Amino acid sequence: MMARRTAELGAKILLVTANVGSLFEDTENLQKVWLKEFFETVKAQKPTFLALHCQECGGKSLESGVTEVKRFVKELMAAQELKDYSRARVYIDESYESPERFTALGCFYFIHDSLKNVLEYNFEDARFHKVTGKEIRSIKQCKSPMAQKEKFPANFFEQCQWSRKGFIRTRWSLSSCNFDLVNVHLFHDAHNVVAWKESPSYYAGIRRKAMDFVLHRISDEQHEKLPFFLFGDFNFRLDTRELFEHHLCYNTKLETITNSNNEVDKIRYREIGNDQKVILEVEKKSFNFADPNIFQANNGTSLLEYDKELGAFRDQVDEMEITFPPTYPYSEDVHHAKQYNTTRCPAWCDRILLSISAKHLMAMPKDKREEEEQENDENSIVYDNIGPNVCMGDHKPVFLSFRLPAGKGNPYACTCRCCVVQ
Repeated sequence: MMARRTAELGAKILLVTANVGSLFEDTENLQKVWLKEFFETVKAQKPTFLALHCQECGGKSLESGVTEVKRFVKELMAAQELKDYSRARVYIDESYESPERFTALGCFYFIHDSLKNVLEYNFEDARFHKVTGKEIRSIKQCKSPMAQKEKFPANFFEQCQWSRKGFIRTRWSLSSCNFDLVNVHLFHDAHNVVAWKESPSYYAGIRRKAMDFVLHRISDEQHEKLPFFLFGDFNFRLDTRELFEHHLCYNTKLETITNSNNEVDKIRYREIGNDQKVILEVEKKSFNFADPNIFQANNGTSLLEYDKELGAFRDQVDEMEITFPPTYPYSEDVHHAKQYNTTRCPAWCDRILLSISAKHLMAMPKDKREEEEQENDENSIVYDNIGPNVCMGDHKPVFLSFRLPAGKGNPYACTCRCCVVQ
């Protein structure tokens, strides 16, 4: 009955992105809470195709991380909560001994028993293959038949040339649709004061270059161009300079503190008045604002006007409306789950983006009335974070749930005999 209903409605998709670095620092407590919340989301959304993209697999220590990643993979694969997903594909970058290649990315895909005829693309023979059984596939080189991995060139970020940043792409066919799923991890802000000096910041320029690199690679002429979903830790930050001057610290006085090299390495904004209270103090890895609740108030939506980095790519990618608070950097203390760390300015780092053609594949409500009717319907589109009230590490995972309507088709799709291997 479930299989017949799935065939009628099309595949229910759940995409999840999660920077899991924190989980490997506290596997006994934090990881258990994380898994519980993740499975609760799966249970609530009832996907027939589940895709989980992880960044920073293994945490900060490569030596202990290898064992812990294998344990994490084993726990997901054997989870009782996923017992009805009899097909699975897992791709883990295990280039631990090659820092020039290692991305610390992991991709997990689970397919429900009710979803039939799911195909996965082989980039070497340029054909789709039917997905059966469960497989864990290690990626130790740049190339893999079923998953394309690439690390960003070292000259993109000379100050941190072996930073574990890059992407992994897989390609799928289901519900008469072919599409790419891309796990992305872009560069972070290494120094808060450097990020403040220019608008847009120096780091935003590096991320834009890396994003261009990804979009170019997944639209190359070697493989057919398809709709794509890009989800991962983009490390997009708010426009720091404008945020400080026009929102957080307007009507204040700026103080700059220089180091022995006459470089600004600390800034303060003080109230103008007799008490001259410090409103904001920022150093390389320190961000202390007098009223941190502003980042949670109304889910931080008043700050979205300073979330500008995606704007450069609006002609290529889109995103559903953000209605949740900044996803980073949360406290890793389980007793302060809703508080932000005082290391960085909170921002929406974890995102799920989609090409314009991919958005056309989704079951979108036709008008406001239909949108309201679908609000509690299994066809509704949900874009949200996971575990808002519990500690999930320094990043809150983000998910997108939607349906690919059966029979809608895909102008790019081809599943004929010559292109599909059974």
